[in-house]
Amino acid sequence: MPLVNSAQLVVAIDGTSGSGKSSTSRGVAARLGLRYLDTGAMFRAVTWWLLREGVDVHDTDAVAARVHEPAILVGTDPAGPGIMIDGVDVAVAIRTDEVNAAVSPVSVVPAVRSRLLELQRDIIGSGGIVVEGRDIGSVVWPDAQVKVFLTADPAARAARRAAEEGGSDLTATEQSLLNRDQIDSGRATAPLVRADGAVEIDSTTASLEEVIAQVVGLAESVEATA
Repeated sequence: MPLVNSAQLVVAIDGTSGSGKSSTSRGVAARLGLRYLDTGAMFRAVTWWLLREGVDVHDTDAVAARVHEPAILVGTDPAGPGIMIDGVDVAVAIRTDEVNAAVSPVSVVPAVRSRLLELQRDIIGSGGIVVEGRDIGSVVWPDAQVKVFLTADPAARAARRAAEEGGSDLTATEQSLLNRDQIDSGRATAPLVRADGAVEIDSTTASLEEVIAQVVGLAESVEATA
């Protein structure tokens, strides 16, 4: 059942790649009757568009010059959020190896983060939402009533990601995740950090349902004191 004051609730779930943010966030949103926003999908959508347009994703100036062109429409239904760019459904296309390899250089471009930050805040502003990303509690929405920083052992994260990708090489997958961690944590704009007031949850040995239950408990505690 939705919580009594859930219309104003914002749950920010940040964390490392492969720690279970998406599954956890969608599960929490479904349990609490809230909307859901995958900010990572927005960066992937922009990356997909840039690749389609033939823009060199390693050319910061070229990316910055074009990032304001595409129209981005993000769904917020946890059962099937979806995302469209220039009227094209890219929910599947943004998960390809090509996009995976290109999203990191795109995500560090300040102009990209600025454009998507504005869109994200527009969506979050009406409340009643679970938002996942890497800088939600620290930059995008520091006033979130619930802040979670989700982590897991690199080997566990690699195993999950490899399973999602149909059994890819574990060693290569783990190295890829560690490289992404380094990029996210070391970037000058909105780096991956544990936000002030965030509760750290280690999902290494916990089941998805156990992690969802922990986050739901945090939300219920906040609502009980509202």
